[in-house]
Amino acid sequence: MSDKKINELLKLTANQVREGKYNKAILALGSCEAHGEHLAEGTDTLVSYMLSCKVAEEVENLLVLPPVTVGYSRHYERFPFTLSLSYNTLISVIYDILESTVKNGIDRIFIMNGHDGNIAPIEVASRSLKEKYPNVKIATLAAWWVTAGEILPRGTFEVMDGQGHAGEGESSIAYYLYPQWCEPELAEAVVPDNLPEHIEIKWDFSEITDKGLTGDATKATPEKGEKIAKALTELVVKTLRDLDEKNWSYNTTNMNWKSQGERRSKEDVN
Repeated sequence: MSDKKINELLKLTANQVREGKYNKAILALGSCEAHGEHLAEGTDTLVSYMLSCKVAEEVENLLVLPPVTVGYSRHYERFPFTLSLSYNTLISVIYDILESTVKNGIDRIFIMNGHDGNIAPIEVASRSLKEKYPNVKIATLAAWWVTAGEILPRGTFEVMDGQGHAGEGESSIAYYLYPQWCEPELAEAVVPDNLPEHIEIKWDFSEITDKGLTGDATKATPEKGEKIAKALTELVVKTLRDLDEKNWSYNTTNMNWKSQGERRSKEDVN
C-alpha cells in the first residue's frame, strides 16, 4: 500500500476518517453537458475535482468531499447530452452537503466551482447556511476560468484571455489533466462578436453559437493547461494556509485607517 495519504472521502474508511484529524473540507461542483465536440461531458466536474485533490495534497487536514456531478445547465440543454438540476434543487443539494459537513464537525469549507450555472446557487446556499450557522467559514473559487486569465502572465493565452465554454483555457486544462477523454482533432473556434460591452446578456447558449463552445479551442495545449492547473492550485493552497494561520479570521485589522487619513489631512492644512 502507498504511503501517500488518501484525502478523498469516497475512498476512506470510517476509521481513516476518524483518524485523519480533518478540520476543513473542499467541495467540487461541476456539471454534465456538452463541451464542444472535443471535451468530455463531465469536464466541469473533472477539472474542479482534480484541482481539489491537488490542493488537498498540499494542505494539511483537508478532506475532499465527493463532487457534485450535475449542476444547473438548462441554458446548455439544446446540446447533447445535458443533464440539469433546477436552481432550487441545486441550492438544496449544496446546502444539504454543507450542512452535513458541519454536522460532522467541520465548519471550514472551500468550494471549488467548475461551472457558470452553479455560481448563483452557491451564493444562495452559502448565505443561507451562514444564517443558521454563523460561525461557519466558507470560501470559494467561483470562476477559475476567469481567475486563470487574471493570475497568469500576459500573453499566456491567445484569444479572449483563454475564456470561453470549452475554449482555449478550459480545453488546455482538460488536455493536461485527462487527455484520454479528449478529442483535440475536433476542436473549433467560435469567438462571439455580437454581444454588448459591459452589459451582461442572459442568454441561452444556443443563441450565441450552434457549436457548443465559445472561444478558440484550436489554440489549446496541455502545456498551457499545466500552467493553469499549477497557478490555480498554488493560489488556493496559499489562501487556505493563510486562512489557517489567521484561524479563518478575516476581520479588518487596520480599523483606524480613516482617522489616520483625517489626521494627515489636518496636518497638511496646518
